[in-house]
Amino acid sequence: MANWLTDYDLLESPMAHCLPALRLLKSAYDRGINTWDTANVYSNGESERIIGRALKIYNITRNKVVIMTKCYRPMADDGEPSSIVAMLGKQACKSKDYVNQFGEETTSSNQCWENLLKFNAGSSRKAIFASVEESLERLGTKYIDLLQLHRYDDTVSPEETMRALHDLVTCGKVHYIGASSMWAYQLATLQYTAERNSWTKLISMQNHYNLLYREEEREMNKYCKLAGIGLIPWSPLATGHLARPPSEFGLTKRSSADTQGARFPTGQSRDDQEIIRRVQVLASRRNWSMSNVALAWINRRVTSPIIGFSSDVRMDEALAARGKTLTEEEERYLEEPYEPKAIQGHE
Repeated sequence: MANWLTDYDLLESPMAHCLPALRLLKSAYDRGINTWDTANVYSNGESERIIGRALKIYNITRNKVVIMTKCYRPMADDGEPSSIVAMLGKQACKSKDYVNQFGEETTSSNQCWENLLKFNAGSSRKAIFASVEESLERLGTKYIDLLQLHRYDDTVSPEETMRALHDLVTCGKVHYIGASSMWAYQLATLQYTAERNSWTKLISMQNHYNLLYREEEREMNKYCKLAGIGLIPWSPLATGHLARPPSEFGLTKRSSADTQGARFPTGQSRDDQEIIRRVQVLASRRNWSMSNVALAWINRRVTSPIIGFSSDVRMDEALAARGKTLTEEEERYLEEPYEPKAIQGHE
């Protein structure tokens, strides 16, 4: 279950979004959804705090849930939306509130971003350890079940990164390690580094993968299958485009405010529209929801997709996809219109 909240919603009315999120976590737990995915940077740490509150308020035993979080992204100061710092780091470097944190002052925005990664975020030993300590404090737990590298940091040697992750596992603060969107050669480099040094290896890849974005099939999915790395993709419903007809997208509060949709142009091309239409056709033919068709397609190809929910209704709808399968002919029907796309989500 994804626990991603928009920075702007929480800044506008934190309690108004915290309480529904807590109730959704309890509903998920009661339905047997006990694997919760978050990240240090989601809503500048508020997502992790909400998970911690849920465990305490609902008296959920720690070993009854699997908490997955991430490190790498920089955190914002003074309540600023973390996405502004993480996604617009070069501009943030020009701010008086961040320049002194990112190393020596420089006129080069590229160098400034490199300093940001080196001193305030990224995958150095210092950054990883600091991120884990802060995440544990926000979560109110003694350990993280799965710590994921949010992205690949090419400013740090793979030896430094993997040794730091191994040491966190050894000392018990982290139980397993994984990674998120990156190039297949980068994941392979990290895995080979761990194997060569007899360190803890990565067990999962959280990549961008769905019916409208299948570029991961070229290298990443194949490598993970070969290496025994579990695939737990994000955005399996393409930010809702595969869950409702195009005419209805943007009518709900969540879809209209979805900042991911603005970052990644999804569902707009002629090819995407045709795939969505075919999902509708199969949904009508089988008397399923559209999301069940899209999830039935992806479930056969991954370990488990990470799905975000905005209501109990959406949660039950996704759970209804369990055990549903498509025929090979139906899968070919859905896949046929797909055209290659530019890589999304690796930055």
